Amino acid sequence: MTTLKNQIRKLARKYFEEVVEIRRHIHQYPELSFHEYDTARYLESLLHKMGLESRRVAGTGLTGMLGMTDESKKTIALRADIDALPVFEKNKLDYSSKYEGRMHACGHDAHSAMLIGALKILRDMEGHLEGNIRYIFQPGEEKLPGGAWEMIRAGVLNNPKPDLIIGQHVYPELSTGQLGFKPGPYMASTDEIYLTIRGKGGHGAMPNQYDDTVYLATQIIQSLQQIVSRKTPPTIPTVLSFGKIIANGATNVIPDEVYMEGTFRTMDEKWRDKAHRLIREISRSIIRPTTAECDVHIKKGYPVLKNDEPSTNRAVEYSKQLLGKTRIHPLEVRMTAEDFAYYTREIPGIFYRLGIRNKSGGINNPLHSSSFNIDEKAMETGMANMAWLAISFLSE
Repeated sequence: MTTLKNQIRKLARKYFEEVVEIRRHIHQYPELSFHEYDTARYLESLLHKMGLESRRVAGTGLTGMLGMTDESKKTIALRADIDALPVFEKNKLDYSSKYEGRMHACGHDAHSAMLIGALKILRDMEGHLEGNIRYIFQPGEEKLPGGAWEMIRAGVLNNPKPDLIIGQHVYPELSTGQLGFKPGPYMASTDEIYLTIRGKGGHGAMPNQYDDTVYLATQIIQSLQQIVSRKTPPTIPTVLSFGKIIANGATNVIPDEVYMEGTFRTMDEKWRDKAHRLIREISRSIIRPTTAECDVHIKKGYPVLKNDEPSTNRAVEYSKQLLGKTRIHPLEVRMTAEDFAYYTREIPGIFYRLGIRNKSGGINNPLHSSSFNIDEKAMETGMANMAWLAISFLSE
């Protein structure tokens, strides 16, 4: 295994500059969720040059197998997401986004490039593969219903069904080349809440004659917080936040309608369903004594992301073998969400983090920010570790 590790490290160094160029190309031409047409064509061309055949899935997704498929052997799936965000890039780089209002602010450009790099390594080491590799370039991670769900519906986990799926995500909280793992539940479910209060508005000087829709909205928001403070089991992380309220009245005008948007997140699916019922019941109970109405729409999003514990624990040990113990770190539960959770609901999965922070180089901005960037040196670690995990799990 020592020889294999050395080969992987050597190949990662060999392909590093090429992978950097791939990442920079994708970064310059970001495309939003489910519209990644040029990105998909570019990735197809790269795979074709490598001698790999791919097929389109869910419009702009790609999948294929490395080498000949032997369904009697184990299959490991490797996934990267490819979509960008509607963010205006502030970075002044040679490869900054050429599309105003679009940016790879979540590192999906690096994810795609690193998966290409991992496939290059695995192709060169194909004689050491004791099973099958399925690669998945997935669209639409940033937008409900999620590209993962669309890919699964289109059969990406069939013929053969993977025994394990692996995904990695850049992480500014860790320094370049560090890795983070969390066995078991790791990321929260995510649901979008839309509330509309409709009533009879009128002059602000005579609220007794009208439905005070603004007051009702504030009462609903305050009352819903008891779901978190008093209804949630104390062992289950839960978040309920409202980020948008539109009450288009005036200093002396009570509007006929108030519109609100929020998010609900938790780490438990049964409690999630119960909380949805409570959101509806509490909202409508506030309105009931009045002549107003309240429409409650909850758009159910990604499920809880649960890393397979035995597989993740083994991945930690494998990564320590490749990189050393000091570069591997435990992660805490996060209330952000990821549609990789759909894969882990179907088959065992590992979703881990790759450190990309370089404070001295000024690279320490958070994900989804207009100044986000990565220390590209981290991609050498990322593609090497992904390839090493695939080889290690296939050899078990």
